[in-house]
Amino acid sequence: MEEKKKLRSQEWYGRTGKDGFIYRSWMKNQGLPHHLFEGEKPVIGICNTWSEFTPCNAHFRDLAEALKKGIWEAGGFPLEFPVMSLGECSIKPTAMLFRNLASMDVEESIRANPMDGVVLMCGCDKTTPSLVMGAASVDLPTLVLSGGPMLVGRFKGKKIGTSDVWRFAEEFKMGKLSQQEFIEAEAAMSRSVGHCAPMGTASTMAAMVEALGLALPDNATIPAADSRRKVLAHMAGIRIVEMVKEDLRMSKILTRPAFENAIMVNAALGGSTNFILHLTAIAKRVGVDLDLTDFDTFSSKIPLIANVQPSGEHWVEDLFYAGGLPAVMKEIIHKLNHDSPTVTGKTLAENIAKAECYDRNLIGTFEKPIKPESGIAVLKGNLCPEGAVLKPSAASPHLLKHTGRAVVFENIDDYKAKIDDPNLDIDETCVMVMKNVGPKGYPGMPEVGNMGLPAKLLAKGIKDMVRISDGRMSGTGYGTVVLHVSPESAIGGPLAFVQNGDMIELDVPNRKLTLLISDAEMEKRRESFVPTSLPYERGYVNLFLDRVNQAHEGVDFDFLQGSSGSVVKRDSH
Repeated sequence: MEEKKKLRSQEWYGRTGKDGFIYRSWMKNQGLPHHLFEGEKPVIGICNTWSEFTPCNAHFRDLAEALKKGIWEAGGFPLEFPVMSLGECSIKPTAMLFRNLASMDVEESIRANPMDGVVLMCGCDKTTPSLVMGAASVDLPTLVLSGGPMLVGRFKGKKIGTSDVWRFAEEFKMGKLSQQEFIEAEAAMSRSVGHCAPMGTASTMAAMVEALGLALPDNATIPAADSRRKVLAHMAGIRIVEMVKEDLRMSKILTRPAFENAIMVNAALGGSTNFILHLTAIAKRVGVDLDLTDFDTFSSKIPLIANVQPSGEHWVEDLFYAGGLPAVMKEIIHKLNHDSPTVTGKTLAENIAKAECYDRNLIGTFEKPIKPESGIAVLKGNLCPEGAVLKPSAASPHLLKHTGRAVVFENIDDYKAKIDDPNLDIDETCVMVMKNVGPKGYPGMPEVGNMGLPAKLLAKGIKDMVRISDGRMSGTGYGTVVLHVSPESAIGGPLAFVQNGDMIELDVPNRKLTLLISDAEMEKRRESFVPTSLPYERGYVNLFLDRVNQAHEGVDFDFLQGSSGSVVKRDSH
């Protein structure tokens, strides 16, 4: 008869003598009976990113209670712990600056503590990749529970969500919305718990973990306020205990085919461009070779299936009622890797076998999609030798092949000072270029790539222009926006050499982005380039500037790639 495997937590709680006394005694001050420590119940860590500074995750205390009920029911021993929480809407200068720090917090918290499995509670944009990155480097049985999208907002008789922020801002700038109306729209948009209502980065990340196989079916789309979100949490609690018994670790799920699936599902959803950075960083944690061109290769096979903003018309809440992510994946199942394992213990194909679509206005078919073009276009050229990205489903078709005169902003402050100057030499045919908003230049690579248009062009009715930067944009943003130009301008990437009046050619069909100057002129400008003075001070920002990788590598720290496993080699007493 096969000997029962000893639980990892027993390396702490199963000790005799002084060490066992210390590990157990202080835990008992919480009213925990001795039998919980005797090795029959797997200890399940609940990694909670609850924070009132992270409003998307502010309901997680309640959700954690539902999760604990499932863990207890299945014979587990739940212990909740906090980690750094990243609130996209509040953190300055950008939550992306701290994603790697949060991942380190998660990794070390999981490794250092006596847990046999872990549930990652995440919702707001960077909380999902940071938790998955950290947990992947430890490789315990792990399940992801997302917080769910907020209910769709209502304002003046219309549905609204985060995608409308950019429209409201333009209307306010033009005097079409009063200050009081602007304030009313704030409350009308954010009317329930949960993260952003469109297919922004938060929903994209929730879909990513479901497509990777790290979450239960419907994790991505059940609204945060819906009682079924708590049911999902309860079932997640039951399942993580079973996963520990099966020794179903992250490394068994996060295979190359799983990453390919995630890319194709993201294309079907018209998901955020931020997805590229985060999936790349996760892949490098588990040793999967994922290249920037993979995002174009696998995206190009998939049309837009989900009619959800910003690429479509509706909201993630509506998508759930129409059949959710399983129904979307079923429409592209012939392209997906069917046999990829998931946290359910079943394959991806088995998980979605019974999925149904209830509304063809929300979920198209592969033959009759919402839009023929979706996914991520990866551009190469002398302006972005390591690549740049654009989201065709959120762009204007007439601008996907465009040549225009560069109007250059040297940094975010230069942009803010000039953009609404009536004397700015710009028209709708120009190409707006912003420098020094990349990983090191800002620092942290903020979501400012979808630059607001000049007031004088908005007054003419212009709604889109070609915009290029080494920064990011919100997953709720839209427009013909070239992002993640790599290498970035602050370290001497070619974007740094663009001057006002240069002609730039964007050719999305042929995946090219070209600064129309000679090689000799490019080299002349390179030789005269003076590096940007980076804000070296102390502490974490200093570490970030020293060790962060470029956009095409996932913006992770070079020393965090790979994993250290779950073994702790030294005792504490």
